[in-house]
Amino acid sequence: MNIQVKMAIIAITIVIPLSSIAVYGTESNQRFANIDNLKLQVISSFYPLHEFSQNVGKEKVDSILLVPVGVEPHDWEPTVKDVQRMQATDLIIINGIGFENWVDDLEQAGYTGEIVDTSNGILIKTHEEENHLEGDPHIWLNPVYAKIQVQNIADAFSNADPTNQQFYQSNAAAYIKDLELLDLKIRNDLSNCKNDFIAFHDAFSYFADEYNLKQHTIISSNDSHGEATAKTLENIISTAKKLNIKVIFAEESVDTRTSKIIANEIGGEVLVLSPLETSSDGTYISKMTKNFENLKEALC
Repeated sequence: MNIQVKMAIIAITIVIPLSSIAVYGTESNQRFANIDNLKLQVISSFYPLHEFSQNVGKEKVDSILLVPVGVEPHDWEPTVKDVQRMQATDLIIINGIGFENWVDDLEQAGYTGEIVDTSNGILIKTHEEENHLEGDPHIWLNPVYAKIQVQNIADAFSNADPTNQQFYQSNAAAYIKDLELLDLKIRNDLSNCKNDFIAFHDAFSYFADEYNLKQHTIISSNDSHGEATAKTLENIISTAKKLNIKVIFAEESVDTRTSKIIANEIGGEVLVLSPLETSSDGTYISKMTKNFENLKEALC
């Protein structure tokens, strides 16, 4: 590695933490406007779950997004207004697996509604050699697990509003069919491709496990404060060269300079692999399809 690259790596590790995500969300009172009290009142913790809830509930449900678009949900904390609105809602839809670290405080504050943990029924597997799935909350990035999340939402809506049970279950079944088609397309098209890819951070463990891929990351759960160290970047460059990887994945809400430094060093390019956490420019299926297409370009 030449001195220019080493200096660039050092600069990157100083000025670009993972947390440098643009925050441009709306105020709580704007997100919680236009409430119809005749409908089932639902709050979804972040965007993918909000879309799942909308597809299941449609016009029978007031589905509200809690964490604003553009805000990183991992470390988000509710305001007083957010808590007040949650106290008045019927259902709060969460991802689970520790993703929403504010839930325990809400329960201790006396929340009397139902908290729907969409991870229920999802078996979290680990590997003895590297427990890369343990504690990873990104289940929504595996379409097979997303189907379970959608069904959990439909069951919760049905229990809370049994009059419209058939409506919720039919909507869920139709959406799950779309997820099954997405799963089949990914499974078939990636089956004969290479396995190793480099993501920005370790969000795609469940996806990789489902489709027999191996995820390598620039930012790992062991990197303090989400920062890439010089040693980390040297290791990932070495891995890319060893495995003849020519695509480095960035994320849409994170500065791409770190990925570009690595790509330049290996003579490769940068594509986006979105964890779908902070944006809503497109549907879950369209954004997952774009992820798949970029992976296909890198691996096939």
